[in-house]
This record gives sequence, C-alpha cells and structure tokens, in this order.
Amino acid sequence: MNLNALKDELRRRALAARQSAHDAAPDAGERLVEHFPFERVAPGSVVSGYWPLPGEIDPRPLMTALEARGACLALPVVIGPGHPLKFREWRAGDPLQRRAFGLMEPQDSAPELVPDILLVPLLAVDPDGNRLGFGKGYYDRTLAGLRAQGAPLAIGLAYEAQMVAAVPVDEFDQPLDWVLTEKRGTPLSPPSAHYPTSS
Repeated sequence: MNLNALKDELRRRALAARQSAHDAAPDAGERLVEHFPFERVAPGSVVSGYWPLPGEIDPRPLMTALEARGACLALPVVIGPGHPLKFREWRAGDPLQRRAFGLMEPQDSAPELVPDILLVPLLAVDPDGNRLGFGKGYYDRTLAGLRAQGAPLAIGLAYEAQMVAAVPVDEFDQPLDWVLTEKRGTPLSPPSAHYPTSS
C-alpha cells in the first residue's frame, strides 16, 4: 500500500474515532482549558485558533480563556490551493463569514496577524507529533513558512481517541510541538533543527 493509500485509510478510521469521541464527550472543549500550558503565553501573544467543523474538538472555551489572559486571537483564512494560510484578528463577538470548505473566517477588513502560537485541528496525531489532516497541506505549508522565520508553537487539539501509534509522513509534513486532549497536555519531540522547510 502506498503512502497516499495509507493516509486515506488512517483518515477513514480517524474520522470515525473522532466522531465517536465527539458524541461521547460534549464537554471536551471545556476540558482542554485544564491542560493548556498557559505559562507559554506571554501577554500580547498572538494565538491562532479555529472555528470548529462538525466533529472537531471545540477550541472556543480555550480561546476565551486565552483572551482573558491577555492573548490576541486570530483565525485562519484560506487564500487558495497551494498557498499557506493567513491569519486575521478576531475578538469574541466579531462577525464571521462562511468561506471555502464551510470554514468561518474573520471579515476581510480585520487586521492580518502573525501567530506566535497555533491551535491546530487534526484527524490523527502520533507520539512524535506527526499530524494527519485532510490532505490539502494548508497547515504544513503555513508551519514551514512560519518556522523559516522563527519558532512558533504548534499545538494540536484532539480527542484522546485521535492519538495513534504512528502517522505515515512524507518530506513535506510538519510536526506539532504539543498535543492537547480532553485528558492531558503533552509536549512532543520533533527536533526543531530538522523541521522540513519545503512547501
């Protein structure tokens, strides 16, 4: 089985596991707050979150807690295929617009920001921080670009059921630094000197 087929099979299983976990733990988003490394967030830090799609663990309680602690929030904006994400400022109560893939994004007039910390959705993640998404490469391109300029902290948000033994990877896949579930927050071990930089 080739790499793409392995990833597709894992996506199928991960989607089912995520939906089961979502149905069983409606308060999982609130529990993320209990395990987040708030000591890593300096006042004024830019934290990119996301507006959850059906089945995704809900980051909004965590985003509320971060904003209360002085973080500046942003949400991702899809520019188009082959491009990294952009991030626009968002505050609780600001209007959103539905865009590509059903994503809720800030208004075009919202200021563009560069995140210090990214809360990253996913389908599956392994103990080395390897992340499986939907295969469009948006976060991989985005993290590669940001890491070429500095050292943002990439924190994957997931249900515990989305943790797997191994995610198949290629040279373009960007690892996470942390994973946060409803049960724990865990620093992972990708060697920062070896982050891929290709987009």
